[in-house]
Amino acid sequence: MAEGNPYREFTKRLKLLISKHPNLITTTLSNIFTLRLIGNKTHGDLAEIAIPEFINQYMYDYSSLHVGKDRFRAKKQEEDITVVNDVTEEEMLISIKAYGVGPLQLSTDKQARMFPLLTSQDEDVISGYNRINAILESPAFSEFEQINILPLIYDEKKEKCNILVFDAERAKRETVTIRKVTGGRGRKHPIFVLLDENDDYICEVRYGDAAANALQRGLWTHTKNAIQYFDSITSGWIDYSHNLILVKLFSHALVASKRGHTEALESVKRDIETIIQGEGL
Repeated sequence: MAEGNPYREFTKRLKLLISKHPNLITTTLSNIFTLRLIGNKTHGDLAEIAIPEFINQYMYDYSSLHVGKDRFRAKKQEEDITVVNDVTEEEMLISIKAYGVGPLQLSTDKQARMFPLLTSQDEDVISGYNRINAILESPAFSEFEQINILPLIYDEKKEKCNILVFDAERAKRETVTIRKVTGGRGRKHPIFVLLDENDDYICEVRYGDAAANALQRGLWTHTKNAIQYFDSITSGWIDYSHNLILVKLFSHALVASKRGHTEALESVKRDIETIIQGEGL
């Protein structure tokens, strides 16, 4: 990501904050991944409100807002939160992803342009600087460097987690070969894999025209196979633990009144203030 990129500046600031106050992110991620005990997808939805609150409470020069799913439904954008640099007033849209370690979707390619463009080349292997550059600089790949995804990656068996940001600019710059791959375990459709000069995996374009399943279509990568193209905002894997009290709090809150919610909220706010003072923020 180029210097001056607002999203890049935000992730640098976030990484700096975490390096100085690791307990903040460990507590937050532990709470988020605890919510998998409630439901397999619950943690992902609630991460979309937890991360903005983390930003608002602990990043003094940024503010954030959860925009919800309705704002961009059936539109071009997929982002979940807005983040504003309160110094420069630059605003960015960010998508929060909570994925297990492994495949990671970077874009759903809603206009279904990437896969058809690569298919139209009518070759199984595409190489050469000019050809690769022409493809990656084409309108079909215009979203490649606009991937503002903050992936919260977890390894449930090891109870470890990481925040891994894909460096799309580097990936684009270092792609020297695009190879069509057919077959493989559980794969019904071909994919196009982007490779670097060492023939190492960078990312892939999955099948489909506009009628294809958007949950599968688009640009994907892999947090194990392409780890060199990720920047760890947490500076590596961190241990997390389940907070069973949080699950009990949710269950009680769902049968309590607004009066009880108000009192609980005030108590939580006081706790956050204690954390802020204790961390010297």
